[in-house]
Amino acid sequence: MQNLVSLAMAGLFTLQSATSAVGQDFKRHALHFPRHEARLAYALQTVSVRAGCFPVRLRAILSHIAAKTGRRPIVTSGLRPHPRRHGSLHGKCLAADIRVPGLSERTIIAAARTAPGIGGIGSYCNGIIHVDVGPQRRWVDC
Repeated sequence: MQNLVSLAMAGLFTLQSATSAVGQDFKRHALHFPRHEARLAYALQTVSVRAGCFPVRLRAILSHIAAKTGRRPIVTSGLRPHPRRHGSLHGKCLAADIRVPGLSERTIIAAARTAPGIGGIGSYCNGIIHVDVGPQRRWVDC
């Protein structure tokens, strides 16, 4: 009888430990869910594109463009530790170069212009659009 009680107690202890571990594991994943959801607003062109350092404001701009156009922007360039131009906001991870397949540059720029917190918007000859959270300015580099 004593063995049966010990076995039952051990089973209850094991069940309680497993339930606690599952609960803690669920909490751990739940804490990371909003961050993962924010990344769904855009995709990276390649694994070498560095966008993990984007501030909330820049991620919100990319999310706004996705919501306005119905398509996720593809980030072709994010952080560039050694930018080609002095003073480039890519060097501070405050800028993204994007494209949105199937949409014209005009459509992407129109969506970007309405984004809260938008700074610079530029377009390049290759169809890439630059958005950043710096001072407001517009340019065409072609």
